[in-house]
Amino acid sequence: MARTFLSARWEKLIMINYPVEPEILQPFVPYGTELDFYQGLTYASMVGFMFKDTRVLGIKIPFHVNFEEVNLRFYVRFKEGETWKRGTVFIKEIVPKPAITLVANTLYGEHYHTMPMRHSWEIKGDQQHISYAWKYRGQWQQLGVVAGLETLPIAPGSEEEFITEHYWGYTQRGPRKTSTYEVQHPRWNCFPIESHSIDFDPGALYGEAFADLAQTSPSSVLMADGSAVKVLQGQKIS
Repeated sequence: MARTFLSARWEKLIMINYPVEPEILQPFVPYGTELDFYQGLTYASMVGFMFKDTRVLGIKIPFHVNFEEVNLRFYVRFKEGETWKRGTVFIKEIVPKPAITLVANTLYGEHYHTMPMRHSWEIKGDQQHISYAWKYRGQWQQLGVVAGLETLPIAPGSEEEFITEHYWGYTQRGPRKTSTYEVQHPRWNCFPIESHSIDFDPGALYGEAFADLAQTSPSSVLMADGSAVKVLQGQKIS
């Protein structure tokens, strides 16, 4: 059984979800995997959340225990025997800690980038105002939601279930080689969303293939409560 590489809590996960043409995502699909569809559509998600109580191989690294992450991801699946393993591929992951970037990119072949970041969690009456921001080329960009305080279960078969129920990460490591790792966590609940905001330059951040996201209305916005998570050591598909 694979060893736990990283453990943490992921909390207040904002997910802003966009239908994206398969032709845009296909060049980023790792070897051995294929795009995962929901009701005939493929999706990319802007995700912002907090890492808390982070440990690498069981050890807390000073100044790298609690921090923000914002990423752009999409969804694939890999068939092992008769079992489909549904997972995510990251276009780019933004964190404020250079050591996280170094470890993730070196060991997992991920696409982490270090930028100044901040977050805001505020309770105002019966609402919570949650946002995550990052500074790129001298300008602050952000995503945020206004949500209720009580969680609701995710409906089976819903788009929200499709977005949240992916438990593997896949990364291209060579022309015919893919790294995969398992992410373990319980099923999450979601807070009811009242409004959302997003201010970013997707073409500059992620490349011209994603520039249209700036003018695209998301199909859904959700915020999961989160939980303890374990990221297991990676394996190879080749």
